[in-house]
Amino acid sequence: MRYKVAEDSRPQMTLLLLATAVSIGLWLVSKYVFPSFSYAVYPLQLFATFIHEGSHVLATVLTGNTVQSLTVSPDTSGVVWSESSGWFSQLLISSAGYLGTTAFGTMLLVWMRYNYSSRNALYFASGFVGVMTVVFGLLMPVWNVFSLRVTFGSIVFTVLSGAVLSAGLFAIARYANPKWLNFSLAFLAVQCLLNALFSLVDLFFISATTDAHSDALNMANATGIPAIVWVFVWMAISVLMISIGLRLYAVSQKKANHDLPFTD
Repeated sequence: MRYKVAEDSRPQMTLLLLATAVSIGLWLVSKYVFPSFSYAVYPLQLFATFIHEGSHVLATVLTGNTVQSLTVSPDTSGVVWSESSGWFSQLLISSAGYLGTTAFGTMLLVWMRYNYSSRNALYFASGFVGVMTVVFGLLMPVWNVFSLRVTFGSIVFTVLSGAVLSAGLFAIARYANPKWLNFSLAFLAVQCLLNALFSLVDLFFISATTDAHSDALNMANATGIPAIVWVFVWMAISVLMISIGLRLYAVSQKKANHDLPFTD
């Protein structure tokens, strides 16, 4: 169904399109023009990894299971070691990574559309990364040191990268002016959504050509349904969530918004 972008959402839609253009531009430049430029987007990839792995952690805790560790690697991959009780818990936990990243980006879109504080959203993002780093990246691996295959180096990198990301987000939330706060939030939302979609495309090729360990393979082992089927299911759910988020982003609000992003 076609629908028209509401007049009061046009400044925010412009902001979103700008953030998307910058994100895609950075990706294209780093991939095809200056590969070394990938270091500029490296922190954003790590942030998306923390959201992905943190979503696994939340699903594990909410289903009453135990998280043993969260680690993030220099190649921007990550892993959460946990104990699950039953196939249903495994289904929720394994699905949470990609869908959680998409949901996080979508919620940021809705948050921006209804003109809630970008500063508070960035404080929340900083706190989320901080909690994941301290509790599940440091304390839990130390507590379970004798029962895990987690190296000292992986713990160090997880803690250092999480601390830098958390501090950076906190600094932006604390010191940036409103225009840059709004752009930063839009940029994070776009990064989460693009990362989730690109990661699912990568997962499709991994599942189609190899038997490498992945969330989709975990789902296949738990349900007997082929891993590639789960990739398509996650893609469909992700596209649905993004569509709903964009729909909410574009429609008119009941109450006029007098303080739109990137306006004086």
